[in-house]
Amino acid sequence: MTESHDRGGVDRRGLLECMLWAGGGVVWTLAGGVPSSRLIGSARAEATGFSFVQLSDSHIGFSKPANPDARATFDVAIDRVLAMPYAPAFVLHTGDVTHTAKPGEFDDALEMIKRTKLDVHYAPGEHDITDAKTREAWFARFGRGAGGGWYAFDHGGVHFVSLVNVVDLKANGLGSLGAEQLAWLADDLAGRSTSTPIVVFCHIPLWMVAPDWGWGTEDSAQALALLARFGSVTVLNGHIHQIMQKVEGTVAFHTARSSAFPQPAPGTAPSPGPKLVPAGELRKWLGVREVAYVATGTSLAVTDTDLG
Repeated sequence: MTESHDRGGVDRRGLLECMLWAGGGVVWTLAGGVPSSRLIGSARAEATGFSFVQLSDSHIGFSKPANPDARATFDVAIDRVLAMPYAPAFVLHTGDVTHTAKPGEFDDALEMIKRTKLDVHYAPGEHDITDAKTREAWFARFGRGAGGGWYAFDHGGVHFVSLVNVVDLKANGLGSLGAEQLAWLADDLAGRSTSTPIVVFCHIPLWMVAPDWGWGTEDSAQALALLARFGSVTVLNGHIHQIMQKVEGTVAFHTARSSAFPQPAPGTAPSPGPKLVPAGELRKWLGVREVAYVATGTSLAVTDTDLG
């Protein structure tokens, strides 16, 4: 099932099917092992949980008609994080920090993100790593972990896994994990209880959104087979700059909007790329969404707000 619109009438377990996120940035709240998303500036973790922020596709250095100043809109997203009344635990950035992987873009992005004063966990995008030189520059500033740059960490009873699927791109630009990373993932997950909530984050979606556009990961099925035994798995991605979600068993997939520019929906344009919208409407395409779950009710309260 794939969705790009709001849903209601679900129970607590069904909340996994409705985890919508914000465009410029989304705050995720985890309580009792169940994640949900809420509007930046109003979300608050329950006493037994915590929240974190997802940012994606900031494309620092992008300055074309679709958005003459990607730095300005990324600053707006960061301002929303700073305006939160309750500080999130950390930030996940799901790739394409920069647009052309220039050293100055890397440095500018790093300084901007530092304004959050939060720990930031990154997964690289294909715009960040274009060759061996830019790979080295990106990892020097944003990378962690050994080997290929994939890593995992635990927080509040949740296991987070950062994967890299932008180094060895396949036909049409499809992502790839590779045998070494898949072997590492199998070892990382081995021995963990099936009740452990898992959050996976990387740049290119782990499900085939639009293979002809490179919106998918060629060997994702092998990774998903390793995750299938867990009762709660959330996969967060960027790359396609728009809201899409899919649920397969206990695995919920969520793509994130960019804070720089939108892209067309599959089938609505000859190819992917920056989508030009009226200048006065750009921040509406980069808006935020609140999804509030009421434990005593059966539906979700959804509120959309743009970055203006």
